[in-house]
Amino acid sequence: MAAAAGTLGRGCPCSERKRRRGPVMKKPDWFLIGMLVAALCAWAFPSAGAGGGWLRPELTVNAGVALIFFLHGLLLSFAALRAGTVRWPVHLVVQGCTFVFFPLLGLALLPLLDAGLSPELVLGVFFVCALPSTVSSSVAMTATARGNVPVAVCNATLSSLIGVVLTPLWISVVTATTGQRLPLGEVILDLVLWMVLPLAVGQLLRPLLGAFAQRHKARVNLADRLVILLLVYTSFCESVRREVWSGQSPWALLGVGLLSLGLFFAALAAVRLVCRLCKLPREDEIAAIFCGSKKTLAAGVPMAQLIFGATPALGLILLPIIVYHQLQLLVCSVLASRWAQRDQATD
Repeated sequence: MAAAAGTLGRGCPCSERKRRRGPVMKKPDWFLIGMLVAALCAWAFPSAGAGGGWLRPELTVNAGVALIFFLHGLLLSFAALRAGTVRWPVHLVVQGCTFVFFPLLGLALLPLLDAGLSPELVLGVFFVCALPSTVSSSVAMTATARGNVPVAVCNATLSSLIGVVLTPLWISVVTATTGQRLPLGEVILDLVLWMVLPLAVGQLLRPLLGAFAQRHKARVNLADRLVILLLVYTSFCESVRREVWSGQSPWALLGVGLLSLGLFFAALAAVRLVCRLCKLPREDEIAAIFCGSKKTLAAGVPMAQLIFGATPALGLILLPIIVYHQLQLLVCSVLASRWAQRDQATD
């Protein structure tokens, strides 16, 4: 059917005219714009989302985190998750890159980062390295590139669950070198309580609410993203009120962008090399590349809120993952489109 559709598309004069005109420009991602607006609102109105503000971040943050993962649980297909479990070589590649290669690379870069960035930005860069993979965008781009979607679903979900333990564990390694002590047990308990438990509740309620959530998936995703924007806003408010940003130079922010790009391409090359050495099928390789090179903003913001608490520098710590998120979406969108077109040409 896919081949027939591809043949029909190539024979259609309308399709031919569109190809001659070149690629169609995509509309700007409103979520990207929304994060910029949230940061600007924090600069203009920091008191509302800072500690003691009328938004009551000490309460709304945990409630927002729980809502995000409850909605993820409602939308997560257990059938797709089960279908991807048998491809264990791909799981080893993805999880190894996410929780071994990335953090070790981050540790190796720490001496260089300390020389040019503030301690908060250094911690933020390593936080990116320690985070789990994305779920929705990894699956969507794997589907676009005609990769193994069940494998992507399985790995993205598995990564989120493993990250509940390994992400704070890696962070505790770095904070210990600076003389800070991360209450690891309390942090993991909080992550389980506000992330894993709501996800499990969402899964348990799928027989009752799953069909409703799928019918209104666009609205569910909208609610999910709006909550993330609220968390981004509250994360930046305390930083602005305490004037944490006043000592940061534009060159440091540019350095964060270049570092994020370097980390992404290093992971991309590492995953692709291992997949080729293991002679994985092309569909599995595509899923591994997207899942193994990406880092989650959707879970990263809530995790930062729970791991680092109400530290005034939370906005700075989150900046690298916000930058990395935009870069990975841009590069992976180009890759997914290119691979999909190449596969269609061979049908």
